[in-house]
Amino acid sequence: MKKISIIGSLSLLILLSSCFGKAPEQQNAPKMPAPSLKVIALSQKDITIFNEFSTTLEGKQNVEIWPKVSGFIQNIYVEEGQKIKKGQLLFKLETQTMNQDAKAAKAAVNVAQVEVDKLRPLVEKGIISTVQLETADAKLKQAQSNYESIVSNINYSRITSPVDGFIGEIPYKTGALVSSAMASPLTTVSDISEVRAYFSLSEKELLKFKESIPLNQKNQFDLENANDARLVMVNGEEYPEPGKIAMINSIINSTTGSATARVDFKNPNNLLTSGSTGKIKIPYLYKNAFEIPQKATIDLQGNKLIFIVKDDNTITTKPIRISANTEKGFIVTSGIQPGTTIVTEGVSKLRDGMTINPIQ
Repeated sequence: MKKISIIGSLSLLILLSSCFGKAPEQQNAPKMPAPSLKVIALSQKDITIFNEFSTTLEGKQNVEIWPKVSGFIQNIYVEEGQKIKKGQLLFKLETQTMNQDAKAAKAAVNVAQVEVDKLRPLVEKGIISTVQLETADAKLKQAQSNYESIVSNINYSRITSPVDGFIGEIPYKTGALVSSAMASPLTTVSDISEVRAYFSLSEKELLKFKESIPLNQKNQFDLENANDARLVMVNGEEYPEPGKIAMINSIINSTTGSATARVDFKNPNNLLTSGSTGKIKIPYLYKNAFEIPQKATIDLQGNKLIFIVKDDNTITTKPIRISANTEKGFIVTSGIQPGTTIVTEGVSKLRDGMTINPIQ
């Protein structure tokens, strides 16, 4: 029994020796160094961003050409896509029947004129009453009106362009019977010397859009001094000419919940065409704003947070309210003081109260 007791005592001494022998080593273990992380000091500046809206382009004028009288197309003097001038002859309708009607109407005018000329001296001499002359004169005026109407219809058979522009599709060919009651026009003339880009904005976008436009002395939108807009064409390239905001419809469509606006672009080289699509880029200016890099933020329960570096190099989280997004990050217009230093890397591994070694 003594032998067993001695062995047990020795085992206890060895165990205690091993435990107490390591305590000083653990107490003197060096602390982990503070991580070195990049930081930036925030400064206010004016920031312009562009919001994009889908658009459909229309020529300055898209004029549908309709015949005013019925008839067969006798001649077509233009080609589809041709550039034309105002007053240029486009179509000629067959007028043989109308010419015959005109001859008959002219003859009726002559007969009525002869009757008036015959009765007038008889009235002057008191041989017949004035009623007969007045009746004859009324028939003469009716005959003249009928003749002038037929002549006008003959003139309408020559169809000219009311504007400068480009000829669209011509669905009807020579010999086709056309009238003002047909389903589609003879053609469309598009004036694309200036192109209009229409786009829709939501109620929230419309409010922001209005905030970006200056007011004149009459407290009305000063569109002349508004920032220029840009157009991204369907091929992804930006149109070289800037556009001017020409119209803002402040009435919200109750069905779509949106309003319409328009930007006009000069088109000296006819690069843009009516019916094309693209994207309108509208500039928005944020004055005295901060731009927070996206990599400097974390998401927590739907909120964006940043880590602010205090004077003692400890960090603390701060929620931010984002006004807009940029290519690099987020625009913040309030809630931050100029000169505030934030961490811009490794933020996903940080926590409140940590100490860092800031690197500018």
